[in-house]
Amino acid sequence: MIEPAPAFDAHRPDPSSALRPWLKRWSLQPDGPAFATHSSALQPVLHQGQPAMLKRAYNAEEQHGGRLMQWWDGRGAARVLEGDEQTILLERATGAGSLARMAQDGRDDEACLILCEAARQLHSHRGEPPPGLVDLAEYFVSLRQAAQQHGGLFEPAWQIAARLLAGTDDKQPLHGDLHHENVLDFGPQRGWLAIDPKRVIGARGFDYATLFGDPLDLGAELPGRLGRRLAVVAPASGLPPGLLLQWIAAQQGLSAAWHLEDDEHTEAQLPLSVLSAALALGATDL
Repeated sequence: MIEPAPAFDAHRPDPSSALRPWLKRWSLQPDGPAFATHSSALQPVLHQGQPAMLKRAYNAEEQHGGRLMQWWDGRGAARVLEGDEQTILLERATGAGSLARMAQDGRDDEACLILCEAARQLHSHRGEPPPGLVDLAEYFVSLRQAAQQHGGLFEPAWQIAARLLAGTDDKQPLHGDLHHENVLDFGPQRGWLAIDPKRVIGARGFDYATLFGDPLDLGAELPGRLGRRLAVVAPASGLPPGLLLQWIAAQQGLSAAWHLEDDEHTEAQLPLSVLSAALALGATDL
């Protein structure tokens, strides 16, 4: 099973204290205050005079994500400059661009193509993957349980997912959460690069499907936005539009199921709306 993200632990050391040994070990200079997320302590720093981000991970998924970042070695993802089992030092994004802002400002096609190029670079990496990655099928246990407990749109989403997972022979390390806020602008020399991967291995269609939920508008505009994005992403990904629609339906159903597990019923409505639109566009057609 996928290890759930832990709740924030107030008994952890403050992020400054947690990161101080690595500041000294790797000869880093603070370049902003340390801060904490639910799973990590982070601090912007300078490494040999260049901007970097120091990150100490507290749970296994984040730690394995750091190893995957090291495995990609700066191709499609931020480069890891230093690292050990729990802590990594990443090059830091300093560009002014934002894919989310581009999507909201009428440049959604361009943002999607940037995401597709990041996915292509990540998926092109060859070699023995790092140990500890979780098969994509284990992610979808949550969707199967949602279909059993709630029915509704979760049932066709699970049926589609089960077919896709059964037909997956070519598995590779995936980013697992490749959306508009996880690919950042690293400036003119490095371009757009991914951060914060999950510890998952499976079919590459899943990575392309994740970019369809964030951000898409609700209401009557949604089917048109989804169809437009499909027309851009399908040729860029090399996936047939029908297959990509199926991955969208499966991934958005899974996203909604995760929100229900976290008792986030309002947040589940967007992925359910995208799922419904994907089904209406023919995601169930074989």
